[in-house]
Amino acid sequence: MSSSSPHPAVIVYPPTPSGGRRVTVHGRIVGLAHGRGDVQKFLRRAGLAPTTEDVDLGTPDLVEWRGGDKDAWPPPDAGPGGT
Repeated sequence: MSSSSPHPAVIVYPPTPSGGRRVTVHGRIVGLAHGRGDVQKFLRRAGLAPTTEDVDLGTPDLVEWRGGDKDAWPPPDAGPGGT
C-alpha cells in the first residue's frame, strides 16, 4: 500500500463565521483563506508549487478539505441572523 503520511501536507478547515477557512501546511497555521486563490498563495509560499497555476486543489494527497470542499466559501455573516 501507500507509504505516505496519514494526512496530506495541507489541511483546509471548516469555514468560520466570517467565511474564512484556516489553512495549515505540515501542521503549521499559515493563514485564513477567503477563497481558493488564498489557498493557492499559501501553497506557493510554502514551496509546494512554483506558481499558483501549478496547484491542483483537488488532489487529495496534497490537500484535505474539512467541512466542505474547495468550493465551500460561505459569505461572511451567512449564519443565523445573517443576510
